[in-house]
Amino acid sequence: MIDVLMNKIKENCTNVDIDLVVKAYKLANEAHKEQKRESGEPYIIHPIDVATILAELGMDTSTIVAGLLHDVIEDTNYTYEDIKNIFNEEIANLVSGVTKITKMEYKSKEEQQADNFRKMLLAMANDIRVIIIKLADRLHNMRTLKYMTKEKQKQKARETLDIYAPLAHRLGISKIKWELEDLCLRYLHEEEYYDLVKQIAEKRVERETYISTIIDDLHDKFEDAGIDADIDGRPKHFYSIYKKMVNKNKSIEQIFDLTAIRVLVNTVKDCYEVLGIVHTIYKPIPGRFKDYIAMPKPNMYQSLHTTVIGPQGKTFEIQIRTFEMHRTAEYGIAAHWKYKEGDASGEGKEKNFENKLVWLRDMLEWQKETSDAEEFIEGFKINLFTDEIFLFTPKGVVIDLPNGATPIDFAYRIHTDIGNKCVGAKVNGKIVPLDYKLKTGEIVEILTSNSAKGPNMDWLSIAKSNQAKSKIRSWFKKAKKEENITKGKEIFEKELKKQAVVYNEIAKGESYDKFAKRYNINNIEDLYALIGLGAITASSYIARLKEENLVKDDKSKEEILQKSIEEHIAKQQRGKKENVYGITVKGLDNLMVRFAKCCNPVPGDDILGYITKGRGISVHRRDCSNLKSLIESDGEKTIEVSWGNSQGVGYVTEIEVKSEDRMGILTEIMTIINEAKISLSALNAKSAKENLAFVSIKVKIDSIDQLKDLMKKIRKLKGVMDVYRLRN
Repeated sequence: MIDVLMNKIKENCTNVDIDLVVKAYKLANEAHKEQKRESGEPYIIHPIDVATILAELGMDTSTIVAGLLHDVIEDTNYTYEDIKNIFNEEIANLVSGVTKITKMEYKSKEEQQADNFRKMLLAMANDIRVIIIKLADRLHNMRTLKYMTKEKQKQKARETLDIYAPLAHRLGISKIKWELEDLCLRYLHEEEYYDLVKQIAEKRVERETYISTIIDDLHDKFEDAGIDADIDGRPKHFYSIYKKMVNKNKSIEQIFDLTAIRVLVNTVKDCYEVLGIVHTIYKPIPGRFKDYIAMPKPNMYQSLHTTVIGPQGKTFEIQIRTFEMHRTAEYGIAAHWKYKEGDASGEGKEKNFENKLVWLRDMLEWQKETSDAEEFIEGFKINLFTDEIFLFTPKGVVIDLPNGATPIDFAYRIHTDIGNKCVGAKVNGKIVPLDYKLKTGEIVEILTSNSAKGPNMDWLSIAKSNQAKSKIRSWFKKAKKEENITKGKEIFEKELKKQAVVYNEIAKGESYDKFAKRYNINNIEDLYALIGLGAITASSYIARLKEENLVKDDKSKEEILQKSIEEHIAKQQRGKKENVYGITVKGLDNLMVRFAKCCNPVPGDDILGYITKGRGISVHRRDCSNLKSLIESDGEKTIEVSWGNSQGVGYVTEIEVKSEDRMGILTEIMTIINEAKISLSALNAKSAKENLAFVSIKVKIDSIDQLKDLMKKIRKLKGVMDVYRLRN
């Protein structure tokens, strides 16, 4: 495999330091030597294949080395500092950028996913090669997805289709995008995928013969015109065919352009000459011509697309571009490294390279404004997925925006001040409302006024682009800061009282630092302003810090608890009831207590009391889920309790035995209970699927040690898989 990697480097790359690549391979091989893939193969296969994909893209030394090392920080004992010292800071930064955040605890999977994408965005902004490594990593994982469970296959395929394939498209790396999409189709719609493969294969020979005839005709015509051209027939990818069938509700027989003919020429002038020749031979279909040379896609894709009617009345697509445009179409952003060596137009290339990253900068600005994990992930997907429209300023400058964009988006794309001073818009010379949905080819003029009061809050729902929304929020944040501070302070203080929290006691910890860094909170007024603006919700912010620091207003809690204790003591004295369980409450005994039936605590369990109205103190195990719910609804009613001396009382608890469904298992369990001289309160046995049996047993015991000893003896019986305590 390492030989395959070296051959790919020689074929596709320039000026790669082979010694450094070998050094990285040796370190990765040593670091991963004890690890295996899901397939059972040595783990080192994965990083080598990732590096090979990067070499196929023609990447530079640092990227290929980082590809070999991309899992070392995440999965082995090597640290960022180790990689920096052994190699260099550039490589260490690339490896760190690809490494997922795994050591922090999150309330939800969405929150963890959002933070990982945020980290990836920041790393991409610093060095776009991070995402190219990530795409290579995901591609190899998708190629080997068959070794995963069905559930894992679908989850990975869905995430890939939602995030990574659109990212590859945004970066113009169609070579990776197409393969990712086809692999996703295979795992998300397996039956449809294999049916499609079969149907396309059945008519492959007939289709290839038809395309060969067209290619021969085109060759003759181009030679007569003196145009040097490469022509080939490229089969459309399965996913693009599947999407067309689903979106247009067509069968495979109704889709004729299963193959696109691609014509590669030397100059832009040749592209348009070829287009003229094609349209003289075959009749073009109106509305199906697209000029991506004059108006490149945001990922810098350039080509002429036309759909024509060929022999036998069948339609097919022809794509015409230069060889350089083709390299960009295949490798996208990666072509910056593959072809930059010896390029005389280096300055122009750098400008094109920067143009490709405009959308990334927009996303980076927008993510700073978004705290909600689900909103961030949804916006992330929309930003990647949305098709583009192309518009013109009155001076003929081309502006690209997401499909469904409005004049507000257009205004803010030109300049922030234009957006803030916008009072109206004209499209093709006619005044239109600000919520008008723009269409490709329209000329848009923004009407402004120096006396304009600024954006309206309604604009946030009208704007389509994250960039415009971010700038509108920013205006409100700055222009209405005082108003937001007053509003936010009122909301915040009300929420603090509601949650019984003293802010100074929870304004600390990892979550606090994270919020402060993300939203640039330097003082309490910054926080009020963000809450007043709606960028942060007071309830979730306080709850997050409160949960992390576990701080409550101890003074008010103590007063409530003391009052409750005194009431219970008074009732106890009146009712002359005794605490026969030997439970001590806040240092006091003889209070009325009862054991919660949801968790049945026994001596030795870690316990906590909960004051109930008119029924004394209910004693729960601390890990009881019902207790956690009670605390969430009213945490002021909890009270510290401890085990004292019981008066010969048995404690009822319930255990369950999971076992093979075999003859005699019930008798053997009963024998153990009798020999231990433990009182049996109830027993229930049932059979389940896969030859399993479950036996629920209620017993009276004296202590947790007696219960553990009983469970240990039952666990030793033949066929017993597990013994555990039950809780409601």
